[in-house]
Amino acid sequence: QRLPNASALGKIFTALPFGDPVYQMLDVKLAIYVDFPSNMRPGVLVTCADDIELYSSGGLAVTFDRPGITALAHPSTLEIGTTHGVFVLEDSDSEYRDLQYRTCRSYLHKPNIAKMHESGAVTLNPRRLYPSRSPKDASLSEVVYTDSLFYMDHGTVKVLLGFLEELGAISCEIDAYGDFLQALGPDATLDYTENTANVSKVEAELAEVRRKIYSLLRGTEFTVIVLNNSKFCHIGTLQEYLYHLTADTSLQAELGLQSEVFSVVADQDENLSREVCVIHSLLDAKCKVSPRSVIEYSRLGPGVSVGGSCVISGSCIRIRCIVPDKSFVSSLSLMIDGRVMYATILFGIEDNLKKNVGSLSDLNALQIFGGSLVQRLELWGIQVSEDLFSGDQKALSLWNIRIFPCYATMEESVSAAAEMLEAMNSKSQMRLGGARRVSVEEMLSYKNVDEMLRFRQELYEEIRRRRGASY
Repeated sequence: QRLPNASALGKIFTALPFGDPVYQMLDVKLAIYVDFPSNMRPGVLVTCADDIELYSSGGLAVTFDRPGITALAHPSTLEIGTTHGVFVLEDSDSEYRDLQYRTCRSYLHKPNIAKMHESGAVTLNPRRLYPSRSPKDASLSEVVYTDSLFYMDHGTVKVLLGFLEELGAISCEIDAYGDFLQALGPDATLDYTENTANVSKVEAELAEVRRKIYSLLRGTEFTVIVLNNSKFCHIGTLQEYLYHLTADTSLQAELGLQSEVFSVVADQDENLSREVCVIHSLLDAKCKVSPRSVIEYSRLGPGVSVGGSCVISGSCIRIRCIVPDKSFVSSLSLMIDGRVMYATILFGIEDNLKKNVGSLSDLNALQIFGGSLVQRLELWGIQVSEDLFSGDQKALSLWNIRIFPCYATMEESVSAAAEMLEAMNSKSQMRLGGARRVSVEEMLSYKNVDEMLRFRQELYEEIRRRRGASY
């Protein structure tokens, strides 16, 4: 929901702007972790598909050979700690090193800053991450250690598998970080089992299952490998994704990220900024793309003008079209009632797809493209009714609103999306006719992966042919 261009095929297959052909997140993960297996006892390594860990260990190997659970930790600002897991570590008597093995007292899941201070998670920054800043600002001399991946030894995995067999089936959302790691450490308490702030769908049995996991994992050894000279790069939101791929010069230098990879961008010296990222795409010489935008797996024709800080994904836009700043546009192939259909998702980059309200009378609290959802619906000729939302009718959101019309071809779908954007830009009303409308939630249940991959393959073959190279 925070990175919808990865929703259909999965974040682990997110394309990154380097490699020829393009590397995906899976390739990068395997490369970064290539040395781990030779220093690891049998067990399971758990990682996320929307982050990249860069580190220097001072020549020491990162080893996963201790019993129980072992996690990597990275020094981060307190602000970053509010959206990640934070470790409360035992005091260390040893001198500073790039790599340290520390005992963890407890794990905080997305805590506020007051909670970090209260729990003893905040520590003086050993490397002074911000030497250019004023030393008078005490907050800049403080860090917390945040999570990335963790390892479970064979014995711990067997315990969890036994619990799964005993449970029979999982009917609620279990978080491998929040529900496993919060149960660990001598200072862990049951309090988190009742906290549902970070749960996308709360089921009645959730608290009880969490309590069982807490009891199951109590006493499990919990080691944290502190990587003091490391960087944790998260690209799990559209804002982070755009920043790291178009403006983060440090990451671009460290990973060798490029502004254009496996693409044909004809004569774009005047129309294409250096702060644009083009991945596996075909851009006409006369199309325009503004800074801080990412174009992936797409074809843009001569009449297309893309504003700043936009994401265009999986689309073929041949018609004349103005995409306003901070827009998200992504076309998906669907299989509905045995027919191949297409729909194009439209959102604002800063829209909150997770925010929900409990009834139609509260729709004014939702915004799309930075403005009133209700007003946008009026412009698009969409009536507010009980059928406007799919799924849970007590949680109405941009994720499950049926506003995206389906058509037999991608071209018709993109044309309808362009009309919606034009109506919004000019504040003029439009009518889309009798096309069936679906929500993003429904689009993912109808997704036609084969057809989406076929479109990418067609782009690949044309790019290869036009570049005149063999792969």
